[in-house]
Amino acid sequence: MGREDFQLSVDAAEVYEAQFVPALFGRWAPHLVRAAGVRPGQSVLDVACGTGVVAREAARLLQGRGRVVGLDINAGMLAVARRVSPGLEWVEADALALPFPDGSFDVVLCQAGLMFVPDPVHALREMARVAAPDGTVAVQVWDELRAQTAWVPFYDVVERHAGPDAVDLISSYWRLGDLVALRESLAAAGLRPVDTLTRTDTAAFPSVDEFVATEVGGTPLRSRLTDEAYTRILEGARDALGPHRAADGSLELPTRGHIVTARAERGPGGRNSEGTPAAPARRGRPDAG
Repeated sequence: MGREDFQLSVDAAEVYEAQFVPALFGRWAPHLVRAAGVRPGQSVLDVACGTGVVAREAARLLQGRGRVVGLDINAGMLAVARRVSPGLEWVEADALALPFPDGSFDVVLCQAGLMFVPDPVHALREMARVAAPDGTVAVQVWDELRAQTAWVPFYDVVERHAGPDAVDLISSYWRLGDLVALRESLAAAGLRPVDTLTRTDTAAFPSVDEFVATEVGGTPLRSRLTDEAYTRILEGARDALGPHRAADGSLELPTRGHIVTARAERGPGGRNSEGTPAAPARRGRPDAG
């Protein structure tokens, strides 16, 4: 699955902001920003910002002193980000070709976006390039699918009614969950991992129906399903996710993830600590979502 498969319309991005953000991403944003040590006076870049929950959290900590830029390749996501926070900077561009000079930001953040980039190491190298020498790069990824025991029954339902390709599309969140491999990717990008936080939080939804509307309706999968297939998935999910329903019908799915903080180390001549030339700035037309 490539990033082109996960482009969202403005309507789908609104679903993402209204449901996914409070259910899950908004719960992780403060932990990512705090792990990165964001403080007033800094310049902060949020890569693959989506509708901007991390950028908004960083702006809150900056208290009006500093700069926050949110960057995403998806025009629909950015349209919602601009609506929610018109006072922040929003840039439509590719994580593989960040349109900023070397050393532009004190902190570079990426929450739950690296798994949608075709070449994660190259994206990390770009994050290292635009980070100031000894600046911070902090990324959040979800643990591997095998660790997401509450989600697996739902994917079984999706596969039964929509096929394995549908599961590949909506379960791509978990593909970078191997911490050893992630640390190797950071090192290959010229970054020195300095801290790791692994935690489990709850993805909370008002009901199973709302979860399916978010997980399917807030992704490109919905446009690929017939109404009949969607109904079958909905009915199957009500049974499969029953153990995670509270007495009031709300749904709580334990979700495990990692936050890794790293340092961008470059010496004279733009070289990293291992003597490898830092990635040159890439310019060109940003990919349109």
